[in-house]
Amino acid sequence: MTHDAPPRHRILIVDDDESTRLLLARLVSTDLEAEVQLAGTCEQALRLVENYAYDAILLDLLMPGRGGLAVLKEVRAGSPNAATPVVIVSVVSEERSMQECMAAGATAYHLKPVRREALVAAVRAALASRRSRPSA
Repeated sequence: MTHDAPPRHRILIVDDDESTRLLLARLVSTDLEAEVQLAGTCEQALRLVENYAYDAILLDLLMPGRGGLAVLKEVRAGSPNAATPVVIVSVVSEERSMQECMAAGATAYHLKPVRREALVAAVRAALASRRSRPSA
């Protein structure tokens, strides 16, 4: 008799700082038992979101090149992940930046250094809302 494990969530983590990518990967892979993919540049992130479907995306704002907000807008503009929950994880604490991200389609906004419980709860809620939405 086989015991099927529940399907694992696939989460993309986008941050130009390797130590932050690895910390976030450890949090979500441990606490949410998720399969994690990592992107260190905006270009790499955009290639991944065009080619793979994710259950959630964790995205840094202060990225070299286009920046995280541009990545968020491109994801929402029509990638296979246009409806995927995107959680911003950033050091940017200005209210204007937070509002701009939420208006562009972010699901949640968390400040670095992240509070593990709050971030995991936000990702868990995003995953639950995605599951409860009827598929297109």
